[in-house]
Amino acid sequence: MHIAIIMDGNGRWASRRGLPRSAGHRAGAKTVNSIVEAAARDDVKVLSLYAFSAANWQRPKTEVAALFSLLRRYLLSQTERCLEQSIRLNFVGRRDRLSPTLLALIERSERATAQCSRMLLRIAVDYSAQYSLMETCRRLRVEPDLDRNRFAQVLSEVDNSVDVVPAVDLMIRTGGEQRLSDFLLWECAYAELFFSDILWPDFDASAFAVALRDFAARDRRYGRIGLEGAGGIRHG
Repeated sequence: MHIAIIMDGNGRWASRRGLPRSAGHRAGAKTVNSIVEAAARDDVKVLSLYAFSAANWQRPKTEVAALFSLLRRYLLSQTERCLEQSIRLNFVGRRDRLSPTLLALIERSERATAQCSRMLLRIAVDYSAQYSLMETCRRLRVEPDLDRNRFAQVLSEVDNSVDVVPAVDLMIRTGGEQRLSDFLLWECAYAELFFSDILWPDFDASAFAVALRDFAARDRRYGRIGLEGAGGIRHG
C-alpha cells in the first residue's frame, strides 16, 4: 500500500494562535513523527510526504530558511529513529537547488537507511510533478519504443527515487483544501482521494486511522463494473 500526504495547514494553525508561521512548521514536524510511526504500525509499505514544493521557493526567504532548518534538524534527529524501526529514507525531487550541506545530510541518511525494509519513507523536497513529467519526456524523446514501465523507470530517475514505487493507493490532504497541488500526478492516476479539514499539526494517529477506514470501505474499480454490479457500467 502506498499512501501520499499533502501536509497542509501549518501556517493557518499558527496564525489562529497568534504565532509566527515558523511555529506552525515546528508543530507540523512533530506530526510527521507520529504519522510515520502510525503508518509503519499499519503496515503501509510506502509513505510519500509533500514537504516542500517547487512553488514554495516563492515564499518569504525567512520562511524558506526556517523550513530547511527544520529539515536539517529532522535528518540529524530522526535518521537513527528510522534505523531502529527499519524505515528507509528517500528524498524525491530536484537536488540541484539544495545547499551542499543539506544535500550531504540527505545522502548520508539515505545511505544509512538503505538496508531498512519495513517501510519506505519518501519526503518530497523541491518537488514538482509537472517538472518531473516534462523532464522525463525530454530524456525519452529519442526512444521510439516507449511503454509505461520504461516511462516510470525514467521518471523515478528524474525524481531521485530509490526505485520505481507502486502507484499511490490513497492520497490524503489536510487543511481543508481539495486539490493535488502538483504532487505525484503520474502516480496518482487511480488514487483514492481523502480530504480532511484538520490542519496538519492537529492531524494525529486517530485522524489517520479515519482516512484508512474510509479507504478500506471504497470500491476501487479501475474502470470495471463495481461490486454493486447492477445498473450498467460506472466509470471510476
